[in-house]
Amino acid sequence: MKLNAGIITDKLNETKAFYTEVLNFGITFENDFYLLLHTPGGGEEIGFLLPDHPTQRPLFQSAFNGKGVYLTIEVPNVDVHYENLKKKGVPIVVELRNEPWGDRHFAIKDPNGIGIDIVTYTAPEE
Repeated sequence: MKLNAGIITDKLNETKAFYTEVLNFGITFENDFYLLLHTPGGGEEIGFLLPDHPTQRPLFQSAFNGKGVYLTIEVPNVDVHYENLKKKGVPIVVELRNEPWGDRHFAIKDPNGIGIDIVTYTAPEE
């Protein structure tokens, strides 16, 4: 079984630029109403769909309202990603920090308002 999350948004162009230029995702598939992206190395995918597209059933028509969804991207060295994104001028929403449960992470936001937590898991503090 494979999970493929999708977000319905009218910001396909902004979303494509953000994920490919800021996070170095690749394009798996693209047409005029759908964009499927993959993480660097191709391990995971996320899709973005235009709202109210006539090819889609009503269940897949309503646009995401910008709240209640987040993504977590696990990386081997969060400090490197933090520095790279700061150099690119990407606004940091949650500054780099260690959590007592073992996360070292920071967060950014995509053009759709989705919080993206970039994390390296470490042992919890004693």
